[in-house]
Amino acid sequence: MTTIRTRFAPSPTGLLHIGNARAALFNFLFARHHGGEFLLRIEDTDRERSTQQAVDVIFDGLAWMGITADETPVFQSTRQPRHTEVALELLEKGLAYKCYCTPEELKQMREDAMANGKPPRYNGMWRDRDPSEAPAGAPYAVRIKAPREGETVIEDLVQGEVRVANAELDDMIILRSDGTPTYQHAVVVDDHDMDITHVIRGDDHLTNTFRQAMIYRAMGWDLPRFAHLPLIHGPDGAKLSKRHGAQSVVEFRDEAICRKPVQLPAASGLGPWRCGNPVP
Repeated sequence: MTTIRTRFAPSPTGLLHIGNARAALFNFLFARHHGGEFLLRIEDTDRERSTQQAVDVIFDGLAWMGITADETPVFQSTRQPRHTEVALELLEKGLAYKCYCTPEELKQMREDAMANGKPPRYNGMWRDRDPSEAPAGAPYAVRIKAPREGETVIEDLVQGEVRVANAELDDMIILRSDGTPTYQHAVVVDDHDMDITHVIRGDDHLTNTFRQAMIYRAMGWDLPRFAHLPLIHGPDGAKLSKRHGAQSVVEFRDEAICRKPVQLPAASGLGPWRCGNPVP
């Protein structure tokens, strides 16, 4: 029997707000309910915006909530060689290709598409061209070859069957011209290598799932089960954010708003908690 493995994968570029905390709690309780394992991955590949302070806030907030990982937390930035290895494997198999487009060419593509009432996406300029046509020494990004016919179908545990026409998908970049992996690529490689069986996250990631499915299938990997949760919205109907009053988890802790025991569902296997800790 397969062990259920979930993960919480925040980016340390800001506060651990209530929406993040809810996603962490869903993943943690789902794993506990099924006798599985909960993992933590810090997605710190955005080196300019990632801070140690934000990492500390994530750890402090989860600890206060009583959410503990079953393995040592993984820092995504340490796995870049593995991300590159997979991208080069796809390139070698002919399932990805080198794109030598300049920033100016990409800008013109977007403008032309918008002028024709189409989404501003890459037009596949280098998909079938010989790399020898590129100027010597020109920088290149690695793009995956998206399927052009049929549909991609995701059996979502919350939203049911969700479909998208493959014609709506473009040849996304998996390795930038500076050699760094994109988020869409790194998250797939990490989830696969960490044996994640269930990806539970907000439904603002649903479009990402269709794009990430391309990498799973190109590598011949099984997809995890996906569950996309409805977002928490502010009074104006927009996604909850700091300007709507979304607070950091540690702000709730510091304000000491947790004053009485909370009885969690019996199925969670956890008793009443007060302020993130079991009631004695």
